[in-house]
Amino acid sequence: MSQLGIEMKTVSTRSGRRGPRGGGFAVLIAAVVVLALIGLLVGAGVRWFTDKPDYSGDGHGSVEIQIKPGDSISQVGRTLEQKDVVRSASAFVAVASADPEGTNLQPGTYRLRLQMSAQSALDLLLEPSSRINNRILITEGLRTDEVVKLLSAKTKIAIKQLQGVLANPGALGLPAYAGGNPEGFLFPATYPVVPGDDATTVLKRMVHRYSVAEQETKLLTRAAAVHLTPYQVIIVASIVQAEGRTEDFPKIARAILNRLNAGMRLQLNSTVNFVLKNRDQTLSTVDIATPSPYNTYLHTGLPPGPIDSPGDDAINAVLSPAAGNWLYWVTVDPTTGLTKFTNSYAQFLQFKAELKANGG
Repeated sequence: MSQLGIEMKTVSTRSGRRGPRGGGFAVLIAAVVVLALIGLLVGAGVRWFTDKPDYSGDGHGSVEIQIKPGDSISQVGRTLEQKDVVRSASAFVAVASADPEGTNLQPGTYRLRLQMSAQSALDLLLEPSSRINNRILITEGLRTDEVVKLLSAKTKIAIKQLQGVLANPGALGLPAYAGGNPEGFLFPATYPVVPGDDATTVLKRMVHRYSVAEQETKLLTRAAAVHLTPYQVIIVASIVQAEGRTEDFPKIARAILNRLNAGMRLQLNSTVNFVLKNRDQTLSTVDIATPSPYNTYLHTGLPPGPIDSPGDDAINAVLSPAAGNWLYWVTVDPTTGLTKFTNSYAQFLQFKAELKANGG
């Protein structure tokens, strides 16, 4: 017995414990289990108090939300939570992060519903029909001041900001031959309205579209064939755009070139109206005397710059004018736009009388 007692005492001394080795392990395992349970309970408690449950279902009502360029999934989630589209940003982030398309959210304005599940919200954001297609149509023949008003109304960018960029257009990418004059180079087309775009971005997009048209029409290589510089092509095209219907553009272009070649003054109302900021206004004798290099009643040759933004049809008409000896044209019927051409001044006067008889 004494040997057994000595052996047990020795084990106790080595282990540093008061009991046999097997009992110590049982206590250790029990402690680990308890700590693990406490950790799970604490974690669950933290999630209970910090995470908000997700809504269920497809929601109700209607609400517009805006995704701005550069918004992260987290920012989109916060926007959705603030608008009460989803119950929590974290629920949306979890769903979007798990979806391969979740990172493909595009900037824009979307029509969603209130109190949707995060998954339903993501599905709608990825559905093209949910996107409110804010687009702006810039029609052919608008002057820069008219374009500015349209852009400001649609994009909410202040007119002064747009005018400021146009006054210092170095960042717009204008062609060198424009000489820093943006008139004529805000190309007519349909443009997206992207939330967060500033004045420079919007106007630069339009000038870039002009550069595309320049390449498509081969303007730089075709201008010499009609004995014009690229800038002169745009000036003539802007006049053609203002003077008649698309089907008459090639004839109008030829008549303008014929007058220029003959050394005649163009004597066009459209160039004077550009100075007066009017549109299609019948000129008075006072108007015709307006002192301006754009007044083609007073000055021979082309005005110093474009008078509007011409489109592809007008540019192509100048580069490929119709064949003919016309010097005059008159839109004899303002209702239908019927335009007649002649090289006879006497016939021209008859056309003007016809216009007057038609209420023009």
